[in-house]
Amino acid sequence: MKPSRISTAPTTVAAAPFFESLKLFMALSRTPHGMIDMATPALGALLWLGALPPLEVILVGLVTVFSGYTAVYALNDLVDCLADRDKVRAGGYQGDDDYLDGALVRHPLAQGMLGFRAGAAWAVGWTVLAMIGAWWLNPVCLVIFLAACVLEVAYCRLWRVSPFRTVISGVVKTAGTVAAVFAVDPAPSPGYLLLIFFWLFCWEVGGQNIPADWTDLEEDRHFNARTIPVSLGTERAMRLILLALGTTVVLSLVVFALSPLEPGVAYRFGILAIGAWLLLHPAVALYRTRARREVMTLFNRASYYPITLFFIVLVRLLSS
Repeated sequence: MKPSRISTAPTTVAAAPFFESLKLFMALSRTPHGMIDMATPALGALLWLGALPPLEVILVGLVTVFSGYTAVYALNDLVDCLADRDKVRAGGYQGDDDYLDGALVRHPLAQGMLGFRAGAAWAVGWTVLAMIGAWWLNPVCLVIFLAACVLEVAYCRLWRVSPFRTVISGVVKTAGTVAAVFAVDPAPSPGYLLLIFFWLFCWEVGGQNIPADWTDLEEDRHFNARTIPVSLGTERAMRLILLALGTTVVLSLVVFALSPLEPGVAYRFGILAIGAWLLLHPAVALYRTRARREVMTLFNRASYYPITLFFIVLVRLLSS
């Protein structure tokens, strides 16, 4: 009798649900966007030092930053689950295929694709890992991370309360970069650190937060949300976007000029060109049309602003 062949089908079948589930967890944490955002703390650390940090700091920092962003993005969806579910029932989040935050599945928890307990366990696991890494880098980093988590909850809870929750979003998004600076320098200069903070704060407000709320404008109006586009109107929201992004581009020149990195004229021109293309160009297009597709274009392009500058800095360091 010939020996029977061992079938690999069960393994293949078992693997498929695993990867489908992993995809939903990654969607919960908006991992494609989070991976891009990870470059922002790295950018801040390199600008501060003007050099590469020690290898162990780089490795622990990468794990910590990934864990932190994964946890905080998941926390956002967990806290906003009921509100997002109402939007789904009202037909929201349709036609978001070109939206970076919907690269996998937008709000899988609210759409019933992922259980709340499973999502909470995912968030807690990454939170613990981020806390361990943050403590190893610098206990101040741990305090900043925990404060960012608390502020993220407050940001979500203020959805129907105040449009000025945008300020909280700017602080949370910039917290990772501030923590990264403390990870490579236990006693940073307050002045330059504040400059970096305000630069990235303006980028987050004008290129991320207000455009993200604008994409949900109709749903937010229906549920009486208090976002900037709903509360102040799209005209004022547009002015705030232009002001914030214009300030971002100007401050980028100051931040790079004061960095120990000391970029030359060619690099400064490149920095200015990147800001014009990724921030100002789509903002002007939105100003002309007020179209939702242009809002998504602005959000998507602005998301690549820190990572593009990060590679510029990395090339500068490796070539020096």
